[in-house]
This record gives sequence, structure tokens and C-alpha cells, in this order.
Amino acid sequence: MSAAETVTASSLGKGDNLHQQVLASFPLCDLTEDDLTQNPKLCKLLATLSLHVDPTGLTTTLKTDLEKAEQKLQSQRRRWLQAESLHGLLHEMMQDHRVKKHRTALPPDQNMFYDTMERCLLVAQCVRLLDLSTTTTTTTTGLDQPSVLGLDPQQVLELIPTEKNVQRMKQGLPKELEKHLKTKCFSLLSYYQPDWESESDGLKNIKLAHLSGQLDGEKKRAESLVEVCRENTVLLQRQTQLYLTELTKCIQLLQSLILDHRLRIQTQLDHKKLDYLEAKCELVMQKIRDQLESELKDCQLKKRSAESKLASFEMLGPEFEALAEEYARLHGELKVKNWALKEFSQHAE
Repeated sequence: MSAAETVTASSLGKGDNLHQQVLASFPLCDLTEDDLTQNPKLCKLLATLSLHVDPTGLTTTLKTDLEKAEQKLQSQRRRWLQAESLHGLLHEMMQDHRVKKHRTALPPDQNMFYDTMERCLLVAQCVRLLDLSTTTTTTTTGLDQPSVLGLDPQQVLELIPTEKNVQRMKQGLPKELEKHLKTKCFSLLSYYQPDWESESDGLKNIKLAHLSGQLDGEKKRAESLVEVCRENTVLLQRQTQLYLTELTKCIQLLQSLILDHRLRIQTQLDHKKLDYLEAKCELVMQKIRDQLESELKDCQLKKRSAESKLASFEMLGPEFEALAEEYARLHGELKVKNWALKEFSQHAE
């Protein structure tokens, strides 16, 4: 390292300041301050290297060469674009002339002008194509392959119009080109603002001079609106995500409330159903009780009747014996029914 580089490297800073400068000099490197702290030699190497390269990693010499190459490329692109634009405008002029010629009768000098221009363009295009075919069909032995249709550029150049017509076409070309460009500009102006179509040419020229600025301003506004729309889209996506999250929470809370409400309602329904079953059970038991009491009364009546008959016929001998058995049977049946009534009453209570 030279003395100048040593001095410059030492002027970069020390400690945290040096780390910050190194990180700023190499933004594309995945480095942290901890990496530089743990590797001081690497930090020093990068600090020295930052004197010779830019943040993208290109050396100063290479960056200069790259800038020159880009400038040269841009210059060639501009020249190519100018030539292509002029070529396209000339073809547009010829196309417009053909349309006008079919609609109305045009002056002979105007027809001669466009015929000469069309023949010159056609000859120039054919010569260029023939030159390309000759250079691309050369064999390794140095012999040229036959050209297209057996023609060479010199034969095609013989078809160019006379020098007088060519000079006349060259003299009138700027004026015709300016007229065509003016028509195109006015058409663009009318498309941009249809209300300006009926205005004078002078006013149109003034507005046309400010059209590029207006279009540039509208382009910037459109780009700004696009950026705002992009930000709003991101914000909307975030808000939608938050909304869905909150909506999910609300749905879960609603489900919990519905479940609690359903459990409370179910408890109330169970109580009502229990009350209904109890009332129905009481009715059934009361009905059974009434039936048992009715049957008990019938048995008591039969018992009394049997006792009365027993008292009347106890002296009848064998017949009394049958009557006693009937009495015993009825007495047993009555005893069973009294027991059943008693048990039922206990359970009902």
C-alpha cells in the first residue's frame, strides 16, 4: 500500500465510525458491525478496498470505461432512432400522398416529388440488402456466392432518378417534412384537447410548445397516482388481513355466546320438561290411585256382602264351608290391594 493510500485509509475513521463507513461503502455485502468487530483485518481490508471501488463493486477505471461505453451506446441509439424516425416519417408521407392521389387530383410537381422520394428510398433499401447478402455469403475459400437475383448494388443504383429530380426532391423535402410533422403535432394536440381543434394555427403552436411540459406533468401525476394506488393496495391488504383477524375473533366470541345461551336455554327447557313430566306423573298416579280406591271400594262391598252372607248361612253346613273359602279369597285379595295402595301412596309422596 502506498503512503497516500495509508493516509487516506487512516482518515476513514476508527472504531464504530470506521465500521459505519465500511458498511456504507459496501451496501451489497451481507455484513454487520459484529462481523467487522470480530474480524478487524477484514474491516481494514474493506476500508482500503473502498478507495478503489464504488458501492456496486466496480473499480474506478472500469466504472469510467463503463460510463464511456454507455455514453457511446446512447449516442448510437440516438442516431439510430433519428434515422428510424425519419425513415418512418417519409413512409407516412408517401402513404398519405397515395391516399390523397386516389381521392383528388394533385399537382404534377407534387407527384414527381413523392415518386422521386419513393424511388430513392427503394433503391437505397435494395442496395443495403444486396450489400448485406454479399458480406454474409462469403465462403471460407474467399469466393463470393451469387447475389440475390444475380444483381449487384451498381445495377440497382442505375434505377435511381435523375440528378435534377433528386436535387429538386432534396430542396423540397425539409418543407414537406415540416408540414407533415406540423400536421402530426396538431393531430396530437387535437387528440389531447379536442376543444383546441377549432383554434388558429398560431394559438396551436403556442399550446404545442407547452404540450411536452403538460404531458410530462401528467405523466408524473399518473406515476404518483400509481404509487398512491400501490400504497393503498398494500394498506388495503393489511386492513383486510386485520379485518379478517378481528372478524375471526368476533365469530369465535359469537360462537361462545351462542353456546352459553344454548346451555342456559337448554337448562330452562330441561326444568320445564321436568315440571311437565312431574305433573304428568302426578296425573297418572292420581288416576291409578283413583282406580285402586274404586277397586278397593268394590272389594269392601263384596267383603261386606260376603260377611252378610256368611252370617246368614253359617249354620248351613257344607254350604258354609264354600262360603268361608270365598270369604277367605276376597279377604286375601282385599289385603293385597290395601298393600298396593299403601305402597303407591308412599312412592307418590
